Amino acid sequence: MKNQVEEKFAEFFEKWVCQLDDYSQQLIRISKESSSEAEQQALVSKLTSHYKEYYTVKWALAHEDVLVFYCPVWVSTFEMACSWVTGWKPSIIFRLVDSLRKTMVPGAGSLAELTEQQLRKIEELRLKIRLEEEKVEREMERQQVALADRKMVELARLTSRLSNGEVDGLVEVALKGLLSGLEKVMKAADCVRLKTLKGILDVLSTKQSVDFLAGTSILQTQMSIRGTKRVQAYVNTSN
Repeated sequence: MKNQVEEKFAEFFEKWVCQLDDYSQQLIRISKESSSEAEQQALVSKLTSHYKEYYTVKWALAHEDVLVFYCPVWVSTFEMACSWVTGWKPSIIFRLVDSLRKTMVPGAGSLAELTEQQLRKIEELRLKIRLEEEKVEREMERQQVALADRKMVELARLTSRLSNGEVDGLVEVALKGLLSGLEKVMKAADCVRLKTLKGILDVLSTKQSVDFLAGTSILQTQMSIRGTKRVQAYVNTSN
C-alpha cells in the first residue's frame, strides 16, 4: 500500500513543476519583449507566490509524515544527490547569479549589468546565508546524534524488561520527539531557501528579477524532468 503523503505530494509536485515550466517560458518571453515594468512585476509576483505555495503544501504534509521528505520519490537521482536537508542548498543561488552574469543564456542579459552596490549587497547576503546554512547543519547533526544518545540506549535496554504495551509507549514518545526535531530542521532549511530568494530579489531591479527567475526556474525544471517521469510512473502504479 502506497503512503498517502507520498501520493499527495507526488501529484502536487508534478503539477507544480509543469506550472513552473510554463512560468519560465513566460519569463523568457516577457524578457525579450518591450513589456512594461508593471507586467514584469506581475509575473515576478506570480512566480514568488508559486514558490510559497510549494512550501505551504510541503509543510502541511510534512506534519503528517516528515520522513517522506527526507527520502522523496518525486525527484530524480541527480536531484537527490544535490539535495540539502530536503531541498536545494541556498548557496547554489549565488553561484547561479555568478554564472548568469557571465553566460549569455535566454533572459540573463540584465544580470551582466549589476552595479557595484548590488554586487556588494549580494556578497553581504551570501555571507549571512552561509552562516544560516551552518546553523541548520549543526541542528541536523544534533538530530542525528539524538538517534544514539543516552535516552535511546536506555530505551533499548528497557525493552527486555517491560511489557509490549509499555515498550510501544516509550518508543512512540521517542519517535515523536525525533520526528518533531526533523520537521523543525526541515522548516529551518526551507526558511533559509526562501530568505535567499527574497534577499536576491530585493537587490535586483524588476527587469533583473525577471531574468534571474527565468534562470532559476529553467534550472529547476530541467533538473526535475527525470524526477517528474518517476512521479508519473509512481502515480500510475498507485492508481
